[in-house]
This record gives sequence, C-alpha cells and structure tokens, in this order.
Amino acid sequence: MAFPDFTVVVPARYGSTRLPGKPLLEIAGEPMVAHVWRRACQSHASRVVVATDDSRIRDAMLSYGAEVIMTRDDHPSGTDRLAEVADKLALAEEALLVNVQGDEPLIPPALIDQVALRLADDPEASIATLAEPINDVDTLFNPNVVKVVRTLQGRALYFSRAPIPWDREQFTTPPTLLATDAWLRHIGLYAYRAGFLAAYRDWPASSLEQLEQLEQLRALQNGHAIQVALACEVNPAGVDTAEDLARIRALLT
Repeated sequence: MAFPDFTVVVPARYGSTRLPGKPLLEIAGEPMVAHVWRRACQSHASRVVVATDDSRIRDAMLSYGAEVIMTRDDHPSGTDRLAEVADKLALAEEALLVNVQGDEPLIPPALIDQVALRLADDPEASIATLAEPINDVDTLFNPNVVKVVRTLQGRALYFSRAPIPWDREQFTTPPTLLATDAWLRHIGLYAYRAGFLAAYRDWPASSLEQLEQLEQLRALQNGHAIQVALACEVNPAGVDTAEDLARIRALLT
C-alpha cells in the first residue's frame, strides 16, 4: 500500500486541570509523551514533531532524539496549536498533518496511517477522523464520550456530547441495551490539510463549538467537510484521570 506524505504532530501541553504536568507523568519508566512519540514513529509518517509550550517537555523529548517545536502557551485548542506548527514548518497548503494527542500512550500506529490515508483519498475534505461503535448504554449517555453521526458517504453531520441519534421510541425511558449499531463514539485523532489550519486559526470560536466544547464544530459550522472512517483497530482509552493513568501503568509495567 502506498502511503501519502504526512507529518505527525504530538501536542504536549504542560498545564492540565486534572493531571498537572500530564505529558511528563511516568509510565514504565518513561514520560507519557515519549510513549506517544514512539508509537507515532512506528507509523508511516515522514516526520514526527512534538509541539509544546514548556521547556521541561522540550528537554525531556530532546533527550530521546525527538524533533521539538516550541509553541505559544495561549492556544484555545489543539487545532490552533497545529496551525502554528504548520506555519513554523512552512508547509504547503496541501500538506497533510495528523494530530496525535499527547495523552494516548497506547494509540495503534495503524490508526495514524488510516486517518492520513482517509484524508488523502478525499480531496474535498478538510479534515479526516475516526469513530468506533458504541455497544453499551453507559457510554452512550456519558457526556465525556463524544458521539458522531455521519452521511452514507462517511461525512460528519454532527458531533455531540449528547446521545445522538436520539431514538424517539426507545429512549422515552432509560434503555437497558442498544438494539442497533447506529451509535458511534468519536476517536479524537485528526488529519488536516495545512491550508485549512491557516483558515481555521482566523475564524472566531463558533456558537456550537462553545456550547459543546468541541473544536471540530467550528469547521462544520464554517462549511468544511469532515470524513469519519470506522477505526481499523480498537483504540485503547487515553489518560484523562488518575484512574486512567493507573490502568495504563499496570498494562505497560
């Protein structure tokens, strides 16, 4: 299989409400961001860059031989941070970048390749991302799990923290099981075109983005297409809480 030329960017912000200094928290003797960087290097990316606003993260990753770019510390979203990276790398408008979040130490490299391929195959899309089926009621109704609905061609219609689509007949009372595979959980892995990132940075935060606190809604509200593919592998959960960290430490120790 021929892979497109693409750059992986791993945003690693030191500040975190739940887990301060999260990228540097140790897992199996190494900082979390080092695990993410190493998995990104196992993909078919032509370049892997760690983007950080903190010298401690920069110094830690330079010791691994990683390429590191320092970015501003006031970006409102990871997409805005990627736009700064694209500028600093002087990438052409059609260049592809994949955003691999710095708290995904178990991310399969195959998913990184998949999202880059999906965007390369759809020249009219500005973004590509992934999703996987939701099989249990608790996940569907969890506001921390982002849901997505899409067209028959795989284009995103909407993302929400609410349980979408809403089953008018079955959800009149809390359901005990899901009868179909209509519900999809969004996986926060994105591929972008550099030209789109330059435009995105200049748009004000949209009303839907602010309501749902989902930055991809800024793109949808501005009329840009987002391709959503079903993940080719199971994507293990990332690290959002101390409990998540303990679970992944147990897996990797």
